Amino acid sequence: MRNIAASVLLLAAIVPATLFAEVQTKAVEYMDEDVPLTGHLYWDDSIEGKRPGVLVIHEWWGLNDYAKARARMLAELGYVAFAADMYGNNQVTDKPDQARDWMQEITADVELWRARAGLGLDQLKASELVAADKTAAVGYCFGGGTVLHMAYGGAPVLGVVSFHGSLPAAPEEIKGQIGPKILVLHGQADSFVAPEVLTNFQNKLEEAEANWEMDIYGGARHAFTNPNVGDYGIENLQYDAQADARSWARMQAFFDELFGE
Repeated sequence: MRNIAASVLLLAAIVPATLFAEVQTKAVEYMDEDVPLTGHLYWDDSIEGKRPGVLVIHEWWGLNDYAKARARMLAELGYVAFAADMYGNNQVTDKPDQARDWMQEITADVELWRARAGLGLDQLKASELVAADKTAAVGYCFGGGTVLHMAYGGAPVLGVVSFHGSLPAAPEEIKGQIGPKILVLHGQADSFVAPEVLTNFQNKLEEAEANWEMDIYGGARHAFTNPNVGDYGIENLQYDAQADARSWARMQAFFDELFGE
């Protein structure tokens, strides 16, 4: 028995600690004036040194488990991810009317909207694990529209990715001034986005001389990346496994290009 015990101790001493590494997370509290916000930082502790960081902006439901799961998935890819809080006071719901009210409170003032997202970006860049010159932002639904507005407002990121987001048009006055590269991942059967809105969105990006790309997934509806979206009971919300996998892979290729990996 002594020999077995000694062998176990020896093995524990020589096996690299990285074999036991895993994604870590911590809550980060911050403020927008008098509004308390709580975001969540995710990173893989087996990776040494600084690495690219990705900001994650949630759907209109608030910073729920789905947004946090996507941040964790990004950490598993080797990034530091920060799931930002856009509503504050730990506000999360599964009721569409409540979600709409909270979202409209933020989106009614574009400057406030951008500023709230920017505070999340600040928390990401403040991490000693993040290479501050290599950051991006991704968003889902409401979050997709949010990261587009971040790009329009000159947020200091290399690129943004919108998953089944609202499609706010680029303002005419920012022609030639959109720095971040833009990737839009959209469901063709998303009835929340009228054909004329889609056309106008694309035309305005061209007029603004943005560096942009849009991938459109045939038959995919709104929120196509969320496996549990059917629980909300809204006809236009439907998970699409193929569109989910393809859009995630496209995002990864976009980041490889963006961060020079």
